Amino acid sequence: MAVREILKMGNPQLLQVSEPVAESEFSELGDLVTDLIDTMTAAEGAGLAAPQIGVMKRVVIFGFEHNERYPDAGSVPFTVLINPELEVLDHEVQYGWEGCLSVPGMRGMVPRAQNLRYRGFTLDGTPIDRTVDGFHARVVQHECDHLDGILYPMRMEDMSYFGFEDQLRDMASSCPAQSTTT
Repeated sequence: MAVREILKMGNPQLLQVSEPVAESEFSELGDLVTDLIDTMTAAEGAGLAAPQIGVMKRVVIFGFEHNERYPDAGSVPFTVLINPELEVLDHEVQYGWEGCLSVPGMRGMVPRAQNLRYRGFTLDGTPIDRTVDGFHARVVQHECDHLDGILYPMRMEDMSYFGFEDQLRDMASSCPAQSTTT
């Protein structure tokens, strides 16, 4: 359909909580999902949430075989996830570098649950129930945060690990992702 403008940090819509999608509305989401796919693909993203293009509905997409922005990440299956629910499975936390299409050109070190179960629905209303870990879990948490008005810098614990990608290259290579248990 169309590549849409991606809202940037500072836009107040990105801080709003999105509305659930009623089951009766699933059949009306085709154009939205197509726009999300087109926009994510054009921006070379790993995922995109409806609020990032100004649609305040609980819909996210994510997935890739290989992504230039995350060259060390394994593949994540392409997924359309409607009305997601997340369940953290243990206390293991992974610190890793994140970027965001709504915070262009920047990266930050963000703690995320390492092991996660997520549930929701596909575009045709089929239930999804997956248990994931690592980068897959990180991507899901990042995209679902957008549905609650949270951008990744709001999750950061140490702002000295936040900056422009081209300035962080040396720091990123000397500070790899780490796991901790809390």
